[in-house]
Amino acid sequence: MNTIITGLQWGDEGKGKIVDYLTESADVVIRSQGGNNAGHTVITNGTKYILHLLPSGVLWDGKINVIGNGVVIDPVGLVEEIQRIEAQGVAITPDKLLISDRAHIVLPIHKELDGAREIALGPHKIGTTKRGIGPAYADKINRCGLRVADFADTAYVTARITLRVAEANEIFARYGMPTFEAAAICAEVLAAFERLRPHVSNTIAVLHAAWKADQSLLFEGAQGTLLDVDFGTYPFVTSSNTTAGGACTGSGLPPMAIQRVIGVCKAYTTRVGSGPFPTADAGLSDYLHGLGREFGATTGRPRSCGWLDTVLLRFACMVNGVTDLAVTNLDGLDAYHTLEICTGYSIDGTLHTLPPAARDAWDRAVPVYEQLPGWNCDTTACTTYRELPAQAQAYLARLADLCGAPIAFVGVGPDRAQTIAF
Repeated sequence: MNTIITGLQWGDEGKGKIVDYLTESADVVIRSQGGNNAGHTVITNGTKYILHLLPSGVLWDGKINVIGNGVVIDPVGLVEEIQRIEAQGVAITPDKLLISDRAHIVLPIHKELDGAREIALGPHKIGTTKRGIGPAYADKINRCGLRVADFADTAYVTARITLRVAEANEIFARYGMPTFEAAAICAEVLAAFERLRPHVSNTIAVLHAAWKADQSLLFEGAQGTLLDVDFGTYPFVTSSNTTAGGACTGSGLPPMAIQRVIGVCKAYTTRVGSGPFPTADAGLSDYLHGLGREFGATTGRPRSCGWLDTVLLRFACMVNGVTDLAVTNLDGLDAYHTLEICTGYSIDGTLHTLPPAARDAWDRAVPVYEQLPGWNCDTTACTTYRELPAQAQAYLARLADLCGAPIAFVGVGPDRAQTIAF
C-alpha cells in the first residue's frame, strides 16, 4: 500500500516518528517538497536523530530513500547533515539515498535574501526560518533557478551563479547587508555537489519502476497543511504545497498510485513564527516548555502552544483526503484535569466550522470551546488502546468525530516504541 504522511497543523506534528514507525513495512521513502527549513526528530533505542533534508527512512537498512524533484536542496547543508548522521553510525550510501536531478538548489545568497525580505516587511514579517527556501522557490517559478542536473556543466553553473550573485548584491547593498563573492559561492557549492554526485538519479524512473513492481511507497511530508502556500494561513505560510497533492507533483508519481493518506496531528496545537493562532494558551505553553518540550528541531525556537483546534483539523482532513489519523503527544496532556477542544470560530457573531480565507477575519475569530475531562495520569507506558484511561479514549473519539476520520495511531512518548496502533 502506498501512503502519504502529511501534517494537519502548522508543522511539528511528529510526522518523522510516524514515518519511522511505518518505514519497517515500506520499500521506498520519498521526500517531495520543502527544504531544510523542516526538521524531523526521530528517537529510537534512546538515540535522537534530527533530520532536515534526509528522509527518515535513512535510519533503516534495506530501504531506498528519495529526495524528489519538488524539494529545494541546500547542497552544503545536505552534506553537513549526511556527515552528522554518519557520525551517529548510520551509513548514507548511493544505494540508500537518491537525489532527483530535477530538484532545485538553494544557494547561500538565498538565505540572505530571506533575511532581506523579513527586514523589508518590518512588523509584518512572516517569521521564516531564513534557510533560503522562499527565494529558491521564487527563482524556480521565475525560471532562473539552478537544478541538480545543471551541475553536470560547471561552466553553465558558474555563469548562472555569477549573474544571480550580482543581482542579489544590489538588494543586499540596499539594506546595508554584506555582499557576496561569486567565486567563493561557486567553489563552496561545487565542492558540496561532488560529495552528492553519486546519489543523483532520474528518480521519476526509479519511483515508477518501484510502483509497477508493487513495492510499498511511503511519502514523507514536511511542514503542515496550515503552512501550504495555497491552503494555509496565507501569507504566513511556507513556499510549497505541503498537502497530499504536493506529494504527486513533487515526486512525479500520479494520484492513482496513492491508496492511503495519514494525517498527523498533535493532541493539542502548536506553531512557530508569525501569524494567527486562535487557540493559543500561555499556560499550556509554559507547562510544555517547562517539560523541555515544544522547541523547534530546525531553529530551536520555542513553539507557541494552544488547545486542540478541530476547525483547522477538519479543513486539513478535507483538502488532504485523509483516510486515517495519527495523533501524537497525547502524553503532553497527562497532567490536566480539564481539556478544551475548539469546535468552531465566532466571527462577528457568526459561527464558522471551517477557517476563513480573509486575513483580517483571523483577527476577529474567537474560538468556541467544549470541555472534556482530562485523565490526570501517566500514559507513556500504555502499549494498547485499551490501556489508555477512559477519559483519554473519550478525548480521542471526540477528536476523530470532529475531524471526520478514524484514528490509526496514537503517540504517547517520543520513542519509536511509544506508538499505539489501532
